[in-house]
Amino acid sequence: MIETGGWDTHTAQNARLANQLKALDTMLAAFRDGMGPLWSKTTVVVATEFGRTAAANGTGGTDHGTGSVAMVLGGSVAGGRVLADWPGLKPGDLYEARDLKPTMSLDALIAGVASESLGLDPQRTAGTLFGQTGAMRPMTGLVRA
Repeated sequence: MIETGGWDTHTAQNARLANQLKALDTMLAAFRDGMGPLWSKTTVVVATEFGRTAAANGTGGTDHGTGSVAMVLGGSVAGGRVLADWPGLKPGDLYEARDLKPTMSLDALIAGVASESLGLDPQRTAGTLFGQTGAMRPMTGLVRA
């Protein structure tokens, strides 16, 4: 796991976010290049523990929100697609009238990717990682065997 800071963009978000995304791109490209032929067996999850509000605040940033995005990448990923149930950004479509409405579980994504990457049972992986035994259905079909 690698944690990077600087993503809490309450002010001047456009320039700050552009710099953060460029640094993330550079880091992931260096990791891919450094893995060489092992990249074909590699899975990376890029995620955040919270989202941002759908609208900018008065200081050109966004505040903590609910809905977010995660990326799954790597040579072992069955990718080339976007998985989403897009709720929309109209005021009536927002969660609590301010946030992108969450439609998928990050825990389900992580449990599914971890189980498929390591050849483990998805439900058992979800229970071990998140203490959920039957409530969550891990997302599968994201990683090639």
